[in-house]
Amino acid sequence: MGVRTGDGWVEGPSGERYWGRFGAAGLLLHDRERGILLQHRAHWSHFGGTWGIPGGARDEGEPAIDAALREAGEEAGVPAGVVDVRGTRVLDLGYWSYTTVIARTRRAFDPVVSDQESLELRWVPIAEVGDLDLHPRFAESWPELAAALAEG
Repeated sequence: MGVRTGDGWVEGPSGERYWGRFGAAGLLLHDRERGILLQHRAHWSHFGGTWGIPGGARDEGEPAIDAALREAGEEAGVPAGVVDVRGTRVLDLGYWSYTTVIARTRRAFDPVVSDQESLELRWVPIAEVGDLDLHPRFAESWPELAAALAEG
């Protein structure tokens, strides 16, 4: 994989930084038997050492769902064709956006740490997600995302 067109920081009006020149997307993947696929983020990454979902920068013109699935494949070895997309939730700051793609597994698979961005990958029961040291933005959105999972 070469340099991606979306790699780079966007700085907000108050100096806060967000990864992804064209926004970012992540995959909230639910397996009915095992829970949510979470990524323990490498210490060198933004909010390193916390838990979140596989995801990353969107490339120019790349649809959010495509970006989330690509990133999940790159970071967690999520196989093509195993994901049933149920919906999305978008955090839009006007100058940057993050799309959470909500999905269920079609069949069981074991995630694989396939790049340097993950310390560990783990299926976590829904009731235990909030017990982990979550990426701050994921922690803020978790109650709404958990409710969306319960709906669908």
